[in-house]
Amino acid sequence: MRIGIVCYPSVGGSGVVATELGKHLATRGHEIHFISSEVPFRLNEFHENITFHEVETPLYPLFKEPPYFITLTNKIAEVARMHKLDIVHAHYAIPHAASAYMARCILGPNSFKVVTTLHGTDITLMGQDPSFTESIAFSINQSDGVTAVSNDLRQATYEALPVTRDIQTIHNFLDCAVHHRVSIPWLKNRYTKPGEKVILHMSNFRAVKRVEDAVRAFALIAKDVPSRLMLLGDGPERAAVHRLVLKLGLERQVTFMGKQEQVIELLSLGDLFLLPSEQESFGLAALEAMACEVPVVAYNVGGLPEVVVEGSTGYLVPLGDVDAMAERSLRLLGNPDLQRELAIGARQRVKSTFCSDHIVPQYEAFYEAILNGHDAAQNWP
Repeated sequence: MRIGIVCYPSVGGSGVVATELGKHLATRGHEIHFISSEVPFRLNEFHENITFHEVETPLYPLFKEPPYFITLTNKIAEVARMHKLDIVHAHYAIPHAASAYMARCILGPNSFKVVTTLHGTDITLMGQDPSFTESIAFSINQSDGVTAVSNDLRQATYEALPVTRDIQTIHNFLDCAVHHRVSIPWLKNRYTKPGEKVILHMSNFRAVKRVEDAVRAFALIAKDVPSRLMLLGDGPERAAVHRLVLKLGLERQVTFMGKQEQVIELLSLGDLFLLPSEQESFGLAALEAMACEVPVVAYNVGGLPEVVVEGSTGYLVPLGDVDAMAERSLRLLGNPDLQRELAIGARQRVKSTFCSDHIVPQYEAFYEAILNGHDAAQNWP
């Protein structure tokens, strides 16, 4: 198949999954064309079946904001015509699915099929804003096939928007040959003291991630267990989190690692991963931690129960209950046998359900059903 993939290039779950999907599809013999404003950060190696097409958006005095939607539409049409694409796979409804629909209008209704994958904030944030509701719903309804990264997001889409198109759940995934625990003694010695437990959090430090709750939970944990909190990522809430660390007197026990593109080595240092988000459509960060044999303690929200299995790969606690998060963490950290049991369970959960070998064929089957003229609502997989 000849597949165009439209995604955001920046660090984030949707860009990671879109890029990894394209790379795996290329390895399986498909012709892949990435269309974005920049090279996706995970697209860092040459592959004979992958081509990148940059969307250039010139600035004109007439436009208050750069007209990315227009230039993206034009680039999709250009690439689809030149390379005879079978499918354009848009990751995010706005603007990607909308631009793909417009490009098909330009080329003709039989030019290519549009597949849209919903990742989360296009529904849970933008979908709640009346300024976007009709446009998002229209883009979804005009797609030939629609997927969501969790059952929870699928249901949230139907509740938030006037969507009539069937949505199939295809979960996020990892390359399990790459994502696994590694031992780097010098790295552990650099960041930790002998006997310290390593507690991790990784996010984009937006308000919805509630990073301050991770710090508060850690403050309770550190009273009973010698430990270090390593915060991976950066974003608008970072200054507030730093102020809280200083207020609680934890500056010697909390390490701000900043944005990290390669996280496997750092995740492999962990004994526990905290994810106190108030909303997660899937929880890719939790999946990455679990792949590295790190149990997860998270709030019981969104798609996280589809990833974290209570008592088997970690624990789920009520939203906002920092005391419960700390209590479950101490239960785990204070029992080495239990910690190891959940660490092994976390890895096994990823291998059995979320490896690329399980998920990529689901996308292939979905594409083929659409290209064969089947109604994806009734004939997939």
